Amino acid sequence: MYLFIQVNWGTRFIVTLIALPGVYAPQDDTALLAEALRSEVLPPHARVLDVGTGTGALALAAAQRGAEVTAVDASWKAVLTARLNARLAQLPVEVLKGSLLKPVADRTFDLIMANPPYVPAPSTTPGRGAARAWDAGRDGRLILDRLCATAPALLRPGGVLLLVHSALSGEEQTVGALRAAGLSTSVVERRAVVFGPVLRSRQTWLEARGLIQTGQDKEELVVVRAERTR
Repeated sequence: MYLFIQVNWGTRFIVTLIALPGVYAPQDDTALLAEALRSEVLPPHARVLDVGTGTGALALAAAQRGAEVTAVDASWKAVLTARLNARLAQLPVEVLKGSLLKPVADRTFDLIMANPPYVPAPSTTPGRGAARAWDAGRDGRLILDRLCATAPALLRPGGVLLLVHSALSGEEQTVGALRAAGLSTSVVERRAVVFGPVLRSRQTWLEARGLIQTGQDKEELVVVRAERTR
């Protein structure tokens, strides 16, 4: 069964998306990253990469602005979903299957967007099935650390990385890692949101780990912006 989602991120981008079962549908983190994208000034014919594209919502938002967009996802269902949504929206988006940046390791970009798995999980291994879209090891940094280590090399001079994740996963670590890679880095968006089903199911475990306070039922989402200035 398909899931139909209407995305309305400002008057210039309204689109109805289709999500196949098991594909991460746009949520608060997607919307927050879309806000950061709207604030970016893109050069003409900007080359944009959307990592972990899911339904392709952010890739389509960039393509609607005239960017040359490539989207990557490790899930075949997500790849097929993003390709279908690009066709329905009549927007040119190249959608590739692969792990993080591997399919585009020989390219560079003016803008890289990423909404990776970042939810702390009892298991030290990546999630399976739908959980691949959110489970990221015991500290939530299983994928974040890999992105921070590899994405800077794919940025052109003046290029920007926009990375969204939960503050539970350590925003200071993300900012520090990207600054260490030579990027000018700051948190540009924040939003407090009520725990969804996954975090609610792990509330006791998160409390025991000291990642949240007793009775806490909200998390803060952040968008980290990192620019290659030289």
